[in-house]
Amino acid sequence: MLEMRNVTKTFGDFTALNDLTMTVPKGAVYGLVGPNGAGKSTAIRHLTGVYRQDSGEVLMEGQKIYENPDIKTRIGYIPDDIFFFPSASLEDMHKYYRGIYPNFDEELYQRLHEVFQLPQKGQIRRFSKGMQKQAAFHLTVSTRPDVMILDEPVDGLDPVMRRQVWSLILSDVALRETTVLISSHNLRELEDICDHVGIMDHGKMLLERSLADMQGATHKLQLVGYAPEGLDILHESNSGRLRTLIVRGSAEEISRRTAAVNPVYFDVLPLSLEEIFIYELGGVNYEVKNIVL
Repeated sequence: MLEMRNVTKTFGDFTALNDLTMTVPKGAVYGLVGPNGAGKSTAIRHLTGVYRQDSGEVLMEGQKIYENPDIKTRIGYIPDDIFFFPSASLEDMHKYYRGIYPNFDEELYQRLHEVFQLPQKGQIRRFSKGMQKQAAFHLTVSTRPDVMILDEPVDGLDPVMRRQVWSLILSDVALRETTVLISSHNLRELEDICDHVGIMDHGKMLLERSLADMQGATHKLQLVGYAPEGLDILHESNSGRLRTLIVRGSAEEISRRTAAVNPVYFDVLPLSLEEIFIYELGGVNYEVKNIVL
């Protein structure tokens, strides 16, 4: 389990994390989402032990992560901006990873070579962005981490390789109960693979729960006619006679109360993760605005 308890981090006058608390359950695939500047990357750098918090605690299985080499060898981290030693080949990085990660699985590394089929010789910096990302997965998965922290992990990969990478990660979760934290702006993709989601904004955790609970707590009500009083409405829009309401509450409760006022038509629909993200962050303030150019 990964935890951040009341973590605050400032850079000069800027507060990047403001009393942030988050919990990533063991064996979960956790999606960390939020608008640009929400503090996601800063949170990740604390969870990987790169940054030291000003206050609060950052823990893995109850142990502090910062300046804890034993814990760090159990964490696999793939950042958005991949870094390798400037002149290193994949074989050079293979030797380096094998030397610093005690659980490095040489047999798995060789089997993954059949998946990624990357050149072992030649400088990695001359690889394409997608090939560099594949190299990072090839090396990181081979360390057999207990925790994987991934920042925009499949950015730059083609659709077939994206599916291959997700298959590797989810297989590891199923077989070894690996804990995976993924930060990504591709909410549609996260919705397919995550079982827990945290939504950050302005350095704080706005909402954190299982995806099933999150999708069960807010719904889209479409109706023709009057809406019942007392609904917890986050947003409303109209298209002709059809009204669309974003409502907090269970589908059963919303349906029961709406049916009681006898509208001409109504339907209660689940929200996608992208829709939850938009409306939890302020509804219309985060919608695409029509600007005449």
